[in-house]
Amino acid sequence: MTSLSSLPLVEAAPAEALRLSGLVKTYGSGSARVTALRGIDLAIARGSFTAIMGPSGSEGREPAAGDEAVVLAGAGHAVGDTLPLAHGGTPATYTVVGLVTAEALPERAVPVFLTDERIRDLDPHGGAPQALGVFVDGDPEQVASAIRDAFPDLVARTGDARGDVEFLDSAAARTLLIATGSAFVGTCILVALFIVAGTLSLSVQARRREYALLRAVGATSSQVHSLIAREVLTVAVVAALLGIVPGYLLSSALQSAFVAGGVIPGDFALALSPFPAMSALVLVLGSAWGAARIAARRPARLDPIEALRESSTGPGPIGLPRVITGIVFAAAGVSISTVPLTVRGDAAVGASAGAAILLIVALALLGPWLVALCVRLVGPVLRRSSAAGFLAAAHTTAGSRRMTAAILPIALGIGLGLVQIGGPAIVADEAATQARAGVTADLRVAAPAGLSPDVVDGLRGAPGVTAATGVVVSTAVLDALDIEGKVERTEYVLQGVDPSTMDGLLDLRVQDGSLAALDGGATVAVSADMAHTLGLDIGDPVTGVLGDGSPLEATVVGIYERGLGFGDLTMAADHVRAHTSAGLDSFALVSVDGSGAADALAADGLQVVPGAGQKASTTGAVSQQGWVSLIGLLVILGYIAIAVVNTLVMATGERSREFALLQLIGASRGQVRATMRAEAIMIAVLSMVFGVLVAIPPLMGMSYGISGQPLPAMPVLGSLAIIGGMGALALVALRVATGAALRRRPIEEIGSRE
Repeated sequence: MTSLSSLPLVEAAPAEALRLSGLVKTYGSGSARVTALRGIDLAIARGSFTAIMGPSGSEGREPAAGDEAVVLAGAGHAVGDTLPLAHGGTPATYTVVGLVTAEALPERAVPVFLTDERIRDLDPHGGAPQALGVFVDGDPEQVASAIRDAFPDLVARTGDARGDVEFLDSAAARTLLIATGSAFVGTCILVALFIVAGTLSLSVQARRREYALLRAVGATSSQVHSLIAREVLTVAVVAALLGIVPGYLLSSALQSAFVAGGVIPGDFALALSPFPAMSALVLVLGSAWGAARIAARRPARLDPIEALRESSTGPGPIGLPRVITGIVFAAAGVSISTVPLTVRGDAAVGASAGAAILLIVALALLGPWLVALCVRLVGPVLRRSSAAGFLAAAHTTAGSRRMTAAILPIALGIGLGLVQIGGPAIVADEAATQARAGVTADLRVAAPAGLSPDVVDGLRGAPGVTAATGVVVSTAVLDALDIEGKVERTEYVLQGVDPSTMDGLLDLRVQDGSLAALDGGATVAVSADMAHTLGLDIGDPVTGVLGDGSPLEATVVGIYERGLGFGDLTMAADHVRAHTSAGLDSFALVSVDGSGAADALAADGLQVVPGAGQKASTTGAVSQQGWVSLIGLLVILGYIAIAVVNTLVMATGERSREFALLQLIGASRGQVRATMRAEAIMIAVLSMVFGVLVAIPPLMGMSYGISGQPLPAMPVLGSLAIIGGMGALALVALRVATGAALRRRPIEEIGSRE
């Protein structure tokens, strides 16, 4: 059964051209001139159904009776069909008397055209126009200016700006995309900087003899820096240009993924312009230059004689300044991990991700020392196990820097991956816990698209029902000042309740004030998280926009704990309901004195589930956040996987002469492979350990700050997939790289120029 409240409530014909802001779209008759709107006489020159739609684009006739309807052609209905619809939990049957043709079926819902009288009966706003389309013969901008002059309280929109009025969620989706894109770009740049710097360090180390000779014959530090930077920028320019076209092609796939996850509406247009490519080019080149500076720092600053010595013996242990810097970053990461103890919401999740990055930096700085320490601990066991274990322990002790370059990207992927999937999981788990604890009613009753107030009133008189209250779930956008003093708008879940009927059915755990003070649109209760984030207290004003675009100006009269389960804003149900397009309650909470009442309600066509199964009102927002994190994580892990393979292949290929020498002194290929297998296991195990250790402080801080529990509620399968997948990647990459390094005959490899 299709629910009417999920479809646009329409009268006789759609109007396309100009939308008037602050109102929700209604399909009304053609309009020739406007003299007033909302509360003032409205003069409209009415046109017939076929005149608006065009005789070639319609079939049948316009609806004339209350049980007649017109639908779009292609929606699966024909003239004469019976169309069952429900509105507010009350079913009705309509006869299809006409079809109209549209260029394409709408993304959101298929319109149904009813008579003016029937719309007035169903519409909670009495059929009053909530948005008006105006046909014009001349310039739409001139007509829009005339309307603005005649009606200062209205904002006329033309062109693409009409979409913000017709679909109020578009503006919120645009803001979410900008915030998501900015965070994603920042993370990608940091990841690229770390990984490219590590890869370049391996490349520079492989050419250390060349740079040592340059320094010995008089090359200055700046010349070495310039040489490496030019090489890197040349490669970066080519790589960036090659990535622009696939980037634009993949943008449509990313849009589809966001639509599938409910992050953006299905009809949200994909805007293509050269600016993203230009910005990406600048960011990539900047990251490459920074990575080149990091990689060139050591060979450029060495004394020529020391450079020649190091080209043969390899770099020495890390210095004390690097150790101190690494300890400082580690301490900063642990400290920022405690931010969720005092800051809630998106800031807490962002702080956890930032803490993971700082701990990764600390791992990069302290990596050679940590790896050498771990090898010293397990070295005796490896040395006694076999010849391959002895060689693996000896090499990892001497080549801790090279091993760190292989471990870092894997640990980075594991650490970021666990934080990315852990944040939404912790929030979702706590939201579900709050929703279950806050609903004290026996049953949750709903209809496909909501319940009318009359149906909720009827529930109270149903046999076996002792109490019932309706709950409206909507959204609101609040105004707040950011750190720069600019007004920032954020979307929140808005809940409407009836304080007089919710006792014993819904418990938000009020900390301060009282929900009984909720009255109309002048008062609001906020969650403790929102109060802490925005600095609100009892008596403070809250300003913003309600779900239908109407202004929100209310005073805080209550602060409650269970915001994750029931939304950050709570107002009187009558007021919230009046500012939704359907004007319906989202569901009702019901207490009964026997099991027969639930069966009776279900027999009436209502959806009845136990009250303990109540889903959190923020489930949609948390799901969107989790979906965004998942998409971003897949892209980042894909990039890291490529970097891991590249790094391990480079590090292994550099040791081809070492493999040749081992074979010339009597080692078999199998023994060389066994040595590399032992090293691969060490790299995989250390990477997984370091990655998990990097993720533990942020996740524990977030979990304790959000739920009060030190152990985070992590998705087990997802966590094991990230840890095991990245570890397995190291094993596979080293196996392939070792096979490639052993292809040449030892005598040919040992005689080749280094």
